[in-house]
Amino acid sequence: MSTDFRIVFCSCPDRGTAKALAEKVLRQRLAGCVNIGATSTSMYWWDDHLHSDDEVVLTIKTTTGQLPELFSALQQAHPYDVPELLAVPVSEGGNEYLDWLAQVVRS
Repeated sequence: MSTDFRIVFCSCPDRGTAKALAEKVLRQRLAGCVNIGATSTSMYWWDDHLHSDDEVVLTIKTTTGQLPELFSALQQAHPYDVPELLAVPVSEGGNEYLDWLAQVVRS
């Protein structure tokens, strides 16, 4: 059962954007829970230059079936040209939590 779930990471330029995106995917029932992390520094390559920016990371809990629609919603609303959208499988989890997640995420 746990293979039906994913954790998605999405970097945002600031807390306001992170909260808006979290609310959007929650209201659409594309996720059951979104954690908004503390501001941290991201270093990355863009346009052949090394950049360093403060960002806020969303940790989004969802089902495998919602990934295409979740990614689409985030890409449409995200201010970045190429938003970070990384999904990792959940290999194990508490049965009660996973049951709850399956119930609250739109199927």
